[in-house]
Amino acid sequence: MLQTPTDLEPEAVEKVASAINGLLADAFSLYMKTKNFHWHVSGPHFRDYHLMLDEHADQIFASTDPLAERVRKIGGKTLRSIGEIMKLRRIQDNDADFVSAADMLGELLADNKAMAAAMRDAHDVCDDAEDVATASLLEDLIDQTERRTWFLFEASRAADQSGH
Repeated sequence: MLQTPTDLEPEAVEKVASAINGLLADAFSLYMKTKNFHWHVSGPHFRDYHLMLDEHADQIFASTDPLAERVRKIGGKTLRSIGEIMKLRRIQDNDADFVSAADMLGELLADNKAMAAAMRDAHDVCDDAEDVATASLLEDLIDQTERRTWFLFEASRAADQSGH
């Protein structure tokens, strides 16, 4: 552990760092999957989905630095390689040659819901460690993740009889 000035107990730093590193690995995996689908989406709603997925990917990638830096601020070690991401991630790849737009949205919807649940679990770890700053960061990221989930849900709904 680093000798970064913190009043958190070393055991708390280790638990928080572990929880956040898991989220960080998931964020990199979800970012790549979202970009994969952004690059390969096709169909009548191509432009809308392409732009939405690009926005989502940017937001997910933007979360990685604050997560990693938070681990460092409390004296923990953070991810160092793609290999470490592969060991810690819970978000699975989709390397299929073709995925329908509907399946893309459904898969990302499930992944974002899982990400929000993992963030809530990490928030509990932070609460137990009395690490309010990391918990606060997670609260903002949970809100962003729930917004992405909402957009994916609404975009994946079938039109009603009126076409809406």
